[in-house]
Amino acid sequence: MEQPPSVHDDRYDIPLKYRKMENLHIVFWLFKDVAWCLGLRWLGTSMILPTLLISIIIAYRTRQYMSELCHNLAITVWISANSYWMVSEFFGFDHIEIWNGYTYKHIALIPFTLGILILGYFYLVWKPMQKSKSAY
Repeated sequence: MEQPPSVHDDRYDIPLKYRKMENLHIVFWLFKDVAWCLGLRWLGTSMILPTLLISIIIAYRTRQYMSELCHNLAITVWISANSYWMVSEFFGFDHIEIWNGYTYKHIALIPFTLGILILGYFYLVWKPMQKSKSAY
């Protein structure tokens, strides 16, 4: 059975298999963004699923630590926003106006904003309430 990350003496330990997954996640993420930069639709689009899936798994595995969970959820919604933006450019609907100067590309602001709200909650609400605890 998998061992979850642990906290000992104010130190957060990540099991090696978790770290390997996080490192692989970075590889997928970089391939996705490089493909976007180079206009390689097939590669960029195919990297969305593994990049997003691994970020969800990482968030799930760190769910018992509010700091890790909030940051990993913010990364997940960032990847979602970034992937949507990439797809809107690849398939040429990014510039189409929806309403009052906002285009389909601007829909990416929804998950970007959600990530900001998640981190805002952590830093402005949850963390200040934990001053007496060593949960961070």
